[in-house]
Amino acid sequence: MIKAFFARLRQGYRTMPYPAAPVKLPPRYLGRPLLKGRASLAVAAAACPYGAIAAGDAPSLDLGRCVFCGACAKAAPGAVEFTRDHRLCASARRALSLTGGEMERAEPLTRELRRLFGRSLRLRQVSAGGCNACEADCNVLGTLAWDMGRFGIQFVASPRHADGVLVTGPVTRNMELALRKTYDAVPGPKIVIACGACAIAGGPYAGHEECVGIPKDIPVDLYVPGCPPHPLTILDGLLRLLGRID
Repeated sequence: MIKAFFARLRQGYRTMPYPAAPVKLPPRYLGRPLLKGRASLAVAAAACPYGAIAAGDAPSLDLGRCVFCGACAKAAPGAVEFTRDHRLCASARRALSLTGGEMERAEPLTRELRRLFGRSLRLRQVSAGGCNACEADCNVLGTLAWDMGRFGIQFVASPRHADGVLVTGPVTRNMELALRKTYDAVPGPKIVIACGACAIAGGPYAGHEECVGIPKDIPVDLYVPGCPPHPLTILDGLLRLLGRID
C-alpha cells in the first residue's frame, strides 16, 4: 500500500486541465481548414478524394465530407490552409459548409435539456459499420488523461440507461435496424450525436449502395467532423452542447 502511495506522489496529477487551460496539439495536427483564395481552388477541389471542396462562383468546403488528409493544401497551398483549431463541431449540418468566414459553432441545448443533462449525460455508442477509429478516440475520453467522467459524461452499455446515442460509421444496411432499435430504446427526451465523417456524410463509403446513413427521422443534435475526430474535438462538442464552454 505504501509503495502505491509513493508511486502516486511521483506521478502527480495526470488529467489534463482542459477546458480551464488549452491543450497543446502536435504540429502535425490538421484542424479547421481555411479557404484562402479562389485562384487555385479548382486544383484543390480536384485533389480532394471525397468531393469536400466546391470551386466556382460559390466556393465552399464541407467539413462533414472532409477526412483531413491534407491533399488539398498540398496541391494548392494558396487556396486551402489547415489551422490547428480543434473546435469543429456544429449543431446543424449546414454549418459544416465553410465559405471563408467564421464557423458557426455548436449551440447549447435548450435550458430544459441542460437542466436534465448538464451534470449527468449518459451516452450509448453505436458502431454502425465503422472502421473502429472513431470508436477508439471515443474510448480515449474515458482514460486517465482525459477523464470525461469529471464532467458527468459517460458511455453506458444499455440504451435504457442512456440519455442519447453517439453514432459512428456510415450506417450500413445491416446496422440500420440496430441503430433504430437502440434509438427507440433510449427514453426521451434524448439527443443524437453524429461522430466522424462516415456518420455525417458517408466518409470514404459515401454513395455505396450498402451505406444508408443515419435515418432522416432520427434528428441529430451534434455533428463532430473528422476521420477520426480528435478526442479534443469530441469533448469540445459535448461541452458546448451542455453549455459548459462558450
